[in-house]
Amino acid sequence: MKNHSLETNPQLYARLAGALYLAVIALGIFAEAYVLNHFRSAADVASLAKNILAEPILWNLGAFANLLLVLCATALSWLLYLLLRPVNRNLMLLAAFFNIVSLAVETLSKLFQLMVKPILTSTSMAKAFEPGQLHALVNFALRSHDIAFNVALIFFGAACILYGQLIFKSGYLPKFVGVLMQIGGVSYLIACFAALFAPVLSNLINPAILALPLLGEASLCLWLLVKGVNLSKWNDLHRSKS
Repeated sequence: MKNHSLETNPQLYARLAGALYLAVIALGIFAEAYVLNHFRSAADVASLAKNILAEPILWNLGAFANLLLVLCATALSWLLYLLLRPVNRNLMLLAAFFNIVSLAVETLSKLFQLMVKPILTSTSMAKAFEPGQLHALVNFALRSHDIAFNVALIFFGAACILYGQLIFKSGYLPKFVGVLMQIGGVSYLIACFAALFAPVLSNLINPAILALPLLGEASLCLWLLVKGVNLSKWNDLHRSKS
């Protein structure tokens, strides 16, 4: 029977991480960039609510994709921990903690998104509130989603900076990927702090600044999926620590 432990077969873990990262990126683009932006293109909250009720399947698919994204990202964080732990265990633990907090807050943001459709379709809510009040609740839920999502990305940005440092120092992954991940992490911090505290600045830099994190994450994703790790340098590092 083949031995598929990390030490003897790191390429399997690297390619699993790359596949999960690709799923996370694709699900995020679909759920956030396409579905939510599709509905938010409405002129006002009343029109947005009407569009959600007119296209419930698309709305549900977006919510489902967002939840699936968090599941994939959780598994991915475990694989990245295993792959980058040999470089510096303490630094990798810190990155993992930042990522865990990010995923927890992001899960909360999806709960706010999941509240929207029940608010619009519940008969008890329709009896208790006027249409304008229901629309205000929808707006509150979506705004809460945005705030929580930005907070989640702040923690993820910090994790990306640490991931980048570990990748840069690893020797078995390319330094340029580490640099791109660090640039992406800093970009997340700038974009999300601006969205939360400096809306004028946010309107100037978003969404263009988010191309930098996408570049960094896509480079890591594709490298893991296509190339994996440099086996000779991986083995050298493990021999030096054994």
